[in-house]
Amino acid sequence: MAEQQIVWSPTQEFMEGSQLSHYQHWLSQEQGLTLHSYTELWQWSVDHPDDFWETLWKYFAIMGHTPYRNVRTGDSMPDVKWFTGATLNYAEHIFRQRNEEHPALEFVHESGLHRTISWAGLEEQVAKVRQFMVAQGIRKGDRIAGFLPNIPEAIIAFLATNSLGAIWSCCSPDFGERTVIDRFAQIEPKLLFTVDGYQYGGKNFERHKQAMTIVSTVTSIERVVLIPYLDAECNWPGKLITPWAELMQQTLLADLQFAPVPFDHPIWVLYSSGTTGKPKAITHSHGGMLLEHLKYLSLQNNVKAGERFFWFTTTGWMMWNFLQASMLVGAVPVLYDGSPGFPDLNVLWKVASRLPIHHFGTSAPYLVACMKAGLQPGQEYDLTRLISIGSTGAPLPPEAFDWVYNQVSGGVWLCSMSGGTDVCTAFVGSSPWLPVYRGYLQCRALGCALYAYDEEGQHVTGALGEMVIEKPMPCMPVFFWNDPEGQRYQASYFLEYPGKWRHGDWIRIEGNGSLQILGRSDATLNRKGVRIGTAEIYRVLDGFSELKDALILNLELPGGDDFMPLFIVLQEGQTLNDQLTKHINQSLKAQCSPRHVPDRIVVAPDIPYTLSGKKMEVPVKKILMGMDPGQSMNKDAIRNPESLEWFVDNKVQIFR
Repeated sequence: MAEQQIVWSPTQEFMEGSQLSHYQHWLSQEQGLTLHSYTELWQWSVDHPDDFWETLWKYFAIMGHTPYRNVRTGDSMPDVKWFTGATLNYAEHIFRQRNEEHPALEFVHESGLHRTISWAGLEEQVAKVRQFMVAQGIRKGDRIAGFLPNIPEAIIAFLATNSLGAIWSCCSPDFGERTVIDRFAQIEPKLLFTVDGYQYGGKNFERHKQAMTIVSTVTSIERVVLIPYLDAECNWPGKLITPWAELMQQTLLADLQFAPVPFDHPIWVLYSSGTTGKPKAITHSHGGMLLEHLKYLSLQNNVKAGERFFWFTTTGWMMWNFLQASMLVGAVPVLYDGSPGFPDLNVLWKVASRLPIHHFGTSAPYLVACMKAGLQPGQEYDLTRLISIGSTGAPLPPEAFDWVYNQVSGGVWLCSMSGGTDVCTAFVGSSPWLPVYRGYLQCRALGCALYAYDEEGQHVTGALGEMVIEKPMPCMPVFFWNDPEGQRYQASYFLEYPGKWRHGDWIRIEGNGSLQILGRSDATLNRKGVRIGTAEIYRVLDGFSELKDALILNLELPGGDDFMPLFIVLQEGQTLNDQLTKHINQSLKAQCSPRHVPDRIVVAPDIPYTLSGKKMEVPVKKILMGMDPGQSMNKDAIRNPESLEWFVDNKVQIFR
């Protein structure tokens, strides 16, 4: 392997002032533990998980209404119980951070609208929504749904739901109605918060008809709260609908209260992509999310009280939950609703400069798009207050690291992270004590006993392996909704290695603890007996300015042969000629190996993505292998379903 290149190192002052150093000193003083490095701290956290998670309870001063009897009961996942006997409330821990010296949250719309909500204003609105819910008969354990964009009302509705011990679930209004129904019908919500539409890329998209279809189909919904985001004309049944303004005006204000619930009481239901079947309704706990979000945001991301924390996300992605969780550490979440490319790709950097934003989170594809567009935000805007840039959603190629440090800020901390909806956090990510290596994530998160497994199930270092988490974590789902025997939950993570969590990613862990995610293991390119992660190929292709996007597959053929086509989407004005083909193949051979060179390069009009922004490698492979598209995927769960038609129509020509 080529020598790793350090692109950022923490200063001594940064390290000593970090929340992680504060925790290290607390461990020394309160627990008598002397741990000198991140490696030592991580090793202790996974060797002694009960002690580690209990220290977090004490360090963050968790407000338990009743004490816990045991930190953990059971050893084997997924049957572990955490902090049995304890009762608490997630939202209560957010409001203990109330500080009138800074806002509770800020909101920016693509139109330029900027709203600031004070802690007093937030508490009043949450209390009113809570009172309204109580008047509607909502009780602990009831499900509350949102069909909402990333607006303050979404956080207000969630916090009110949470304060009651009810269970939140949300879909973004850019989801198709069938996609939403497939999710909400599983959990049978009693109350729906919805908008009449939203704006994206300067265009209005009305959604009241879709919302009405959702309500008429999901028959458990008894009442709708309408937020007139577009002020579109809506003909709703009068007895069913309560406008947001009416709720605020007519509900009597009462003190905001918080219902204590057991540690493992459901907090929200998130969903898998559902592209190949009914989406998994992934259910997390109050206590698990509370401990994990405090740990990650404070100790891994070093987010501090009063700092503005931004992540570009919709409510349909787990990063929305992670964004609002920044309030747990006293940070100010910055919500953004709109297109990241309207009126151009500089829009988010302008917002970062204007507010200013201290922690700027986005997706890896957005950073790659900025790189390919030749943006120079560090020269055009004042980004001197920017502390960190977070990246997730896909592996970030080395060239994007170069772009960040050359064109955004030479001193910014690039916090690449990877986890998933399954745990609503990151298994691997950042540490304020460690350097950032070009093309690498910094470390495994504290408490995460994550290893790379070879084909024999043995730990492997410096080589491609299956990502496996060997020990339980409180952030793992308590169950899947409508999976009473736990069969779907078991099959999703624990079949390959009983009692151990197989996440489904290829990973390479280096001797210094830094690591790379190399694609989904279920999309493995098994080339002449050698396993190749798709991210290895995408990393090379991201360096081509001629390419807008790409998809790589390996198709197993009769007789033991295989065929590996590379599908590319060209930038406007570009063509696939012999010179570009040769350049792509030579680059893959030189930077990877001859096995990484495709058998054929095919120009496609678009690459299909899930609603959460993941490339659909496996469903496209199934189509090309002859499976009926109607059986291999749910088109309502696809962001651009028309892109699949091209693969269906051209699969014969692709093999020629």
